[in-house]
Amino acid sequence: MDGGQPVSSFGELLKVRRERVGLTQQGLADHATLSVRAIRDMETGRVHRPRHETVRLLADALRLEGRSRAAFEAAARQQAPAEEPAAPPAARNAIVGRSTEAEVLADVLTVHGDRLVSVVGLGGVGKTRLALEVARRLHESVRWAVRWVACGEREPGGPGAAFADLVGRPGRAEGLAEQIGDRPTLLVLDGADGGVNASTLDDLFHRCAGLRVLITSRVPQGLDGEQVIPLAPLETPAPELDDDPQRLAEVGAVRLLLSHVRRVRPGFRLGREEAAAVGALCRYLDGLPGALELAAGWTLVQSPGQLMARLCGHPFTLSAPSPLCQEREDVRDALTGALHLLSPRQRALLGLLADGEQGWTVEEAVALSGRTVQECLAVVHELLSRGLVRTVGGGQGGVRFAVLNLFRVLCREERENWLSAAAARSEERSGGYPVLEALAG
Repeated sequence: MDGGQPVSSFGELLKVRRERVGLTQQGLADHATLSVRAIRDMETGRVHRPRHETVRLLADALRLEGRSRAAFEAAARQQAPAEEPAAPPAARNAIVGRSTEAEVLADVLTVHGDRLVSVVGLGGVGKTRLALEVARRLHESVRWAVRWVACGEREPGGPGAAFADLVGRPGRAEGLAEQIGDRPTLLVLDGADGGVNASTLDDLFHRCAGLRVLITSRVPQGLDGEQVIPLAPLETPAPELDDDPQRLAEVGAVRLLLSHVRRVRPGFRLGREEAAAVGALCRYLDGLPGALELAAGWTLVQSPGQLMARLCGHPFTLSAPSPLCQEREDVRDALTGALHLLSPRQRALLGLLADGEQGWTVEEAVALSGRTVQECLAVVHELLSRGLVRTVGGGQGGVRFAVLNLFRVLCREERENWLSAAAARSEERSGGYPVLEALAG
């Protein structure tokens, strides 16, 4: 009871007290230095247990004292019965070959306590699926609440609408903080390629002690305290495994390809007659999960050997076989987008390395390009973190790297297109190397 009026929740009590002093939601928000959304969420019950500092500001704005103030604060401390932490979206397919990455990422957020983590990599490398797996593990094992925001979907009223300030316009964090509260929460900003609002994020971290943020994007955000975890394509098999179907099937890229093939060809078995083509297909597509899934869809009408023969030299003809696969980003679009995010000097060095022998060291990159060791180290580090380059061995000779095969094909195509266009233009324009001149210029 509150002055003769029965109330069953803090939200109802707040509304009664606000109306009694003649304030609108906007008026109370102004007096308490909170957002209107925060007031609305508390009154409608979306926020069951507001933060202590918020309750103090509201009590001051409502001029509550003595027993009235004590009752107001006590109502705010009442936890909603049997309130379950918010769950992540349900994954719609199995995760294959990412157990180590999932374990490491979960440990970074829990054991090591990092509050801001970005998983970066190429489009189609599996960033969203990995984030879903980690969110599921933390929700089920340590009962963290999960707030999932698909940054490309900002429809009014959608699941991520309340968090639009983080991935769009600048805004205030009060309403978001009230939704999250003080409980352990994982906020996932999936596909935040357009950037994250740093000031709103900092405000959330300040207000929500249990908050962890996981971002997936193609490049790092460049935020203070950001822990960047590059996600590389899946491991591909060495050629010598092509004669051993059993060992071949244990490699990550092959496991994923076979899991998709068996969805369209349930009776498919990896025998010696198919092993070499399967291994070559996984290597040719660089173990990129999105590309492997598309390729598997075509095995309904072509054998792995036929598919490999069709794609050899022309990997960017790979598309989704409707209606088996939903419409998704083309492989060429994903890789071209990653290429265009590089600086001219990064793209120029990538072009040189893509045209040479694979399994090179940084020292060999220095000799090839004429750049300093420090500059080559910085560029290779950036290419590696974005997934355009992968490590292919180490040892006494140092770490060795290779440009992804698909990028080698893309660079070669762009060079040939540039040369053809140059030949058709005035002879005053001399021919050249497209990745060094056209892409860099």
